[in-house]
Amino acid sequence: MADTTDNTATGKATSVPRKSSWKYIGPGIVVAATGVGAGDLVATLIAGSNFGYTLLWAAVIGCLVKISLAEAAGRWHLSTGRTLFDGWASLGRWTTYFFAVYAVIWGFVYGAAAMSSSALPLQALFPDVMDLKWWGIVCGLVGLVFVWFNKYSVFEKVMTVLVGVMFVVTVYLAIRVTPNLPDAFAGLLPVLPDEKDSILNTLGLIGGVGGTITLAAYGYWVNAKGWTDTGWMKVMRLDNRVAYATTGIFVIAMLFVGAELLHSANVAIASGDKGLIQLGDILEKEYGSATAKFFLIGFFATSFTSLIGVWHGVSLMFADFVARYRTSGGELKGEEVASGERERSWPFRAYLLWLTFPPIVLLFQGEPFRLIIIYGVLGAAFLPFLAGTLLWLLNSARTPREWRNGPLSNVMLAIAGLLFLVLCVKQIWDQPWADFF
Repeated sequence: MADTTDNTATGKATSVPRKSSWKYIGPGIVVAATGVGAGDLVATLIAGSNFGYTLLWAAVIGCLVKISLAEAAGRWHLSTGRTLFDGWASLGRWTTYFFAVYAVIWGFVYGAAAMSSSALPLQALFPDVMDLKWWGIVCGLVGLVFVWFNKYSVFEKVMTVLVGVMFVVTVYLAIRVTPNLPDAFAGLLPVLPDEKDSILNTLGLIGGVGGTITLAAYGYWVNAKGWTDTGWMKVMRLDNRVAYATTGIFVIAMLFVGAELLHSANVAIASGDKGLIQLGDILEKEYGSATAKFFLIGFFATSFTSLIGVWHGVSLMFADFVARYRTSGGELKGEEVASGERERSWPFRAYLLWLTFPPIVLLFQGEPFRLIIIYGVLGAAFLPFLAGTLLWLLNSARTPREWRNGPLSNVMLAIAGLLFLVLCVKQIWDQPWADFF
């Protein structure tokens, strides 16, 4: 059943639920699936292989930090009726310049990375069919066609199915390796490993799993679901908690695998997506080819959900960015996203094409050195930007008083901002700038 309440953004009557309910869950599943990519799972595996269960607490804190960021983004959309980019633009032109550069460079490099990541498990499953580059092109084109011709409702259903595959595979692997539960519970105590750079490794695990720009896209998916006013606030918060509970399960399951299968045998794997191919080989030796193939299917689901999630979510954000430019300062409403108008617009489809075709060049020619450095810096800078701007927006008169940040939200966003700022500085520091010039 639903009550009819007044939509604060438009003054129109709109149906909202009496209370939060599991049947409304959707955008959270999408953000969880998009945010957890193959690289995130490898990072967690490596943490488990290096430190056992010691950093389990850090993975849990990472999920709590991401809950606060996504909740803040969703709360902005619902409480103001305006989109996040509209909020950013109200802070000054510098936000527009940052997003424009980020969207162009990040999207170009990410497109190639996402296609390659989705191609790796397919090539491992079907080694004699075609080369990795061609698998990558197929994945990119399938993602393009799927997002181009389907609206959010279909997109959400497909993402939910793929999340189900990810969930079954990761939980099965965690059970199969027979985790040491007493050690796992001990890992919930905040203890740092007795290793060099243990603090930075811990911060990296906290900040590294569960999304970057996809956290900002969450508010757009909330609107695309049809949630456009404060009547949906409780539902959004439940949905967001489900998202990061799901993320937490993925992370904990892969940390179990790293701790039991790799740490106990003192086996190291490569960072990046190829580490999961190595894990597939290890699983085949330990548990047989059926388990290895099952894992590769889960690997593909993990990578492909990230691909189509970015294809859809960041294209929505880019379409909103162009709409702001074309309206010359007019307010951008969440209802415009809910109507499906953005998904049919030429900027949405133009950015889809940008994510798909130019990156194909990188699949054949390799990644240009300077561009990769700029990509790394922009990616590292996005989450401090997101946390800082959300703190600003949600503590100002831009947000209705009732929905502004409370003490807990401010503390969590401040922690997130400081955490990601430290990781950003480290990322910038570690870049080979001497070779850049």
